[in-house]
Amino acid sequence: MSDTLGDGKLELKQASKEVKESENVAEKYSAMTVSKNSEIVMGDLSMSSAAFSAVPTHKPVKKQIQFVEDKQEFSRFPTKAGRRSLSRSISQSSTDSYSSAASYTDSSDDETSPRDKIQVNSKGTNDFCVKNIKHAEFGRREIEIAEQDMSALISLRKRAQGEKPLAGAKIVGCTHITAQTAVLIETLVALGAQCRWTACNIYSTQNEVAAALSEIGVAVFAWKGESEDDFWWCINKCINMEGWQPNMILDDGGDLTHWVYKKYPNGFKKIRGIVEESVTGVHRWLYQLSKAGKLCVPAMNVNDSVTKQKFDNLYCCRESILDGLKRTTDVMFGGKQVVVCGYGEVGKGCTAALKAMGSIVYVTEIDPICSLQACMDGFRVVKLNEVIRQVDIIITCTGNKNVVTRDQLDRMKNGSIVCNMGHSNTEIDVASLRTPELTWERVRSQVDHVIWPDGKRVILLAEGRLLNLSCSTVPTFVLSITATTQALALIELYNAPEGRYKQDVYLLPKKMDEYVASLHLPTFDAHLTELSDEQAKYLGLNKNGPFKPNYYRYTFPC
Repeated sequence: MSDTLGDGKLELKQASKEVKESENVAEKYSAMTVSKNSEIVMGDLSMSSAAFSAVPTHKPVKKQIQFVEDKQEFSRFPTKAGRRSLSRSISQSSTDSYSSAASYTDSSDDETSPRDKIQVNSKGTNDFCVKNIKHAEFGRREIEIAEQDMSALISLRKRAQGEKPLAGAKIVGCTHITAQTAVLIETLVALGAQCRWTACNIYSTQNEVAAALSEIGVAVFAWKGESEDDFWWCINKCINMEGWQPNMILDDGGDLTHWVYKKYPNGFKKIRGIVEESVTGVHRWLYQLSKAGKLCVPAMNVNDSVTKQKFDNLYCCRESILDGLKRTTDVMFGGKQVVVCGYGEVGKGCTAALKAMGSIVYVTEIDPICSLQACMDGFRVVKLNEVIRQVDIIITCTGNKNVVTRDQLDRMKNGSIVCNMGHSNTEIDVASLRTPELTWERVRSQVDHVIWPDGKRVILLAEGRLLNLSCSTVPTFVLSITATTQALALIELYNAPEGRYKQDVYLLPKKMDEYVASLHLPTFDAHLTELSDEQAKYLGLNKNGPFKPNYYRYTFPC
């Protein structure tokens, strides 16, 4: 018996131990035909280059341009003590979260700020600032895992790397630094670009992935758990390097674009193109700059591309909302009364998931068209104040500010859950909750109980920042769609002949949207039907696309 137990312990112990220059880039990379066996083949295209050019979007009317709130100072950098203190500010989109749940290390393991460390990679260079360069091997494993579900982006890399369409491009990026983003960054490098990168918010970085990128020579300045002062310092370090002038920007949220515009105006004029993927960056910065006549470079609005908005925003959130809520609260969805604020693509995804789980779902909306969609999908459209006292969960998905106010939080019932699925962290008035009469109790990572004097508790997730990647993860495949779109937008803007794009904001050419989608079809063994010459002539279409006009509105039922 003792021998058997001994052998069992030994086995457990062992088991645990093993644990064309000026050529239209869209023609080059977007023209394709689909053979009968579903293989996508690049081909010649007879359409004029104008058919692939991005089209200006209708810009919303804004009364004035406003860059930052008065209290934000860009010119001051913090003391060491100030750097170590995580900012509680909710005024900037820089503090919304896209953090990875899968991390080998915790940022609390080492209290020393990366800014105070001297680190060198195996090549002997130190042009980076990450949590721990020694964890690069772990990060490499994460990247390799992500590559398995990003076959379309890898396919684009293999097809284009021989021609190096980004040779000479100096790209400075401010996005979420995750394993999936790393696959994009390494693709850009393989296509000839030089890259310097930072995180678009203080909780977004997978430390091991940042280390892995730094190890191969990508200058990364980011770590999970930055203070807001660290955030701006990292952005500045990416841009302000002697002898290195960026000529392309890839942004998520507009903070990088704004920093270059304000701090380096001469450098901003030398930028050849900006690619922005968020509604906040597009509408809060690019359209306002354009409206004010201050946008001196062409910009590509990736957020409103079909492949970003209709897939990333809808399908990603349809899956990740449940994951984030379950991991943080263990909540039972059946029978719960939930308010989803906003019925755009993110809101559509969230409501569909919650309805399928048996929740009673209400929707708040400002747009009559979105409201009618919600009604036709079976949801009751209400004002938040009408149901604030009875709901169990509030989810914001608007990208606006003060969607849930202190007065409304005061009227919520005990045990209610409040969270945000929009890009910006300004939707819930978290600042109003930091008052002496309210007690904050951290019960789990990214889970706070805010306690009122009468004992009432409201459960606040991720301090009002983006829920899904603060508290869980998102599907890699969906991120592949967005990353491929970003890569093609950069290639298009960088290689576009002079005069094609003016100083304005453009949508991604429809042909590119279709190409991105086609790259992902083999994953599902999908076989496209081909138009005959007679059919194509009848419809007035090119057999290879684009198949829809730029004004076409895709409808995605939930």
